[in-house]
Amino acid sequence: MPELAFFSGTMDCGKSTLALQIEHNRSARGLQGLIFTRDDRAGEGKLSSRLGLVTDAVEAGPGLDLYAYVVEQLSRGGKVDYVIVDEAQFLAPGQIDQLARIVDDLDLDVFAFGITTDFRTKLFPGSQRLIELADRVETLQVEAMCWCGARATHNARTVGGVMVVEGEQVVVGDVNQAAEVGYEVLCRRHHRRHMTSATSRSGSLSPDVLPVAST
Repeated sequence: MPELAFFSGTMDCGKSTLALQIEHNRSARGLQGLIFTRDDRAGEGKLSSRLGLVTDAVEAGPGLDLYAYVVEQLSRGGKVDYVIVDEAQFLAPGQIDQLARIVDDLDLDVFAFGITTDFRTKLFPGSQRLIELADRVETLQVEAMCWCGARATHNARTVGGVMVVEGEQVVVGDVNQAAEVGYEVLCRRHHRRHMTSATSRSGSLSPDVLPVAST
């Protein structure tokens, strides 16, 4: 049976790499997929991974009806055997409903990939709707690591290396960019303490170190 599958995790856990792998495996068997993405780091209409792999995709802007787009491709004689959606957290809840309709009405598998929570630890609306509707939700097992070496569970937004917890939910950036706004994955402990890799090196006494009473 076709299904709507949601693969989630923090940044750096290999979501886009897995999306590209699924595309490769199916296309190698003669199947043809349709790839949607939104606000990819490589630019509009691109699906890219941090490993340097890039492929063309359809930019799923706010006004795009994903179900209608697939129907139009099929009505023109195009072949669509499955659908891949990367950066699914950026989609509107209504677009997630359209993905479910692609599965139910067109009998196509839909593989969605995205971050579950934002830099404030709040669910993205698109991810929330996927959790509500998906036939299968999987957390990717490739563990991203916090600067301290622990498993990273939270996404942090930084400005000049300093973690921020206010601002627009979506500001496209990259952990490797030189621009002021960036992103970093942290463990829960250091996310709660607003300690990024930069700020952890800024003082001689880490907040993780217990004070020693003088005698």
